[in-house]
Amino acid sequence: MARRYDADPFHEEDVNPFAQDPGVRGKAAGSNYGGGKLSSTDLKTKERELQAKEAELNQREKELKRKEEAAAQAGVIINEKNWPPFFPIIHHDIANEIPIHLQRLQYLAFASLLGLTLCLFWNIIAVTTAWIKGQDVKIWFLAIIYFISGVPGAYVLWYRPLYRAMRTESALNFGWFFLFYLLHIAFVIYAAVAPPIFFKGKSLTGILPAVDLIGDKVLVGIFYFVGFGLFCLEALISVWVIQQVYMYFRGSGKAAEMQREAAQVAMRAAI
Repeated sequence: MARRYDADPFHEEDVNPFAQDPGVRGKAAGSNYGGGKLSSTDLKTKERELQAKEAELNQREKELKRKEEAAAQAGVIINEKNWPPFFPIIHHDIANEIPIHLQRLQYLAFASLLGLTLCLFWNIIAVTTAWIKGQDVKIWFLAIIYFISGVPGAYVLWYRPLYRAMRTESALNFGWFFLFYLLHIAFVIYAAVAPPIFFKGKSLTGILPAVDLIGDKVLVGIFYFVGFGLFCLEALISVWVIQQVYMYFRGSGKAAEMQREAAQVAMRAAI
């Protein structure tokens, strides 16, 4: 009789209430597995896109390299713009492209270019002051024209030829430099005097308008005297630069080479 009551009627099986039903687990596993397939497909798609972009970049790089090699074979020099550093508009690298014994002279020529820029910029300030104090607006427009044409013109007409002449020892570039640098010196001397030819000469901060203005408008006269000093300093630097360049030009034999080139050109023209 006792065997009928061996089993405890109050005994409960160890059941984990958080355990999932096998069927539910199977469904969940199937769902996760399906999500894994989608993720893998997306990764493969992105990988193919990246590979396509990489192939396109490689193709562009090869094309650019091919063009650079073709330009180098043709003798075309590709110069990267690197000056001024904050907004590169020109290529300028004296330390790496100009021979060491010519770098000092090239830096002085560059200082002459910057000096002209300063002179013409100060000229705008002084002429603007004169315009505010009652002078004709035409002199202000002339001052603007001097600046926007003078600075780029100086770079293109005489500084870049000198840079190339120092870099490549080209006699022809030396000739271009001498021609236009003489015009530059003539303009600077004219600006320092500012004779009363255009609007009584007050569009340039020379000595004559400075003397004329200092009596009635002291501030304007002072500004013009400062401009006169800047133009005088620029003229002195310019004369020294052309003298040094000419001495190197004669001493290096480039003068004779230039004469031979001129004679050859004349003979070709005659033929």
